Amino acid sequence: MGSENVIEFTDANFEQEALKSEVPVLVDLWAEWCMPCRMQAPIIHELAEEYAGKVKVGNLDTDSNRQTAGQLNITAIPTLLVLKDGEVAKKLVGLQNKKDLKAILDEMLA
Repeated sequence: MGSENVIEFTDANFEQEALKSEVPVLVDLWAEWCMPCRMQAPIIHELAEEYAGKVKVGNLDTDSNRQTAGQLNITAIPTLLVLKDGEVAKKLVGLQNKKDLKAILDEMLA
């Protein structure tokens, strides 16, 4: 189910890969034990394929990358962040459907 278009964000690479990105970034904040996060994953992978080259899509495991999760004030997962120009443009908490996410990404690209 994995996609080569989904980046693994970490404490070490988040600033460079996400905050300094030239294109909008969709960040899926998740944890292995989170069932809604697992349900969100296939949608994230589909979006990564559909928006390849236009939007950077990646995952951040909140258990393994507590520093970044803390800096982003993540208090619940799944949380999806849409970053544009290094800033959080949208923050969505809870399981999201593909249609709504596509509308947000299309808005960011407009």
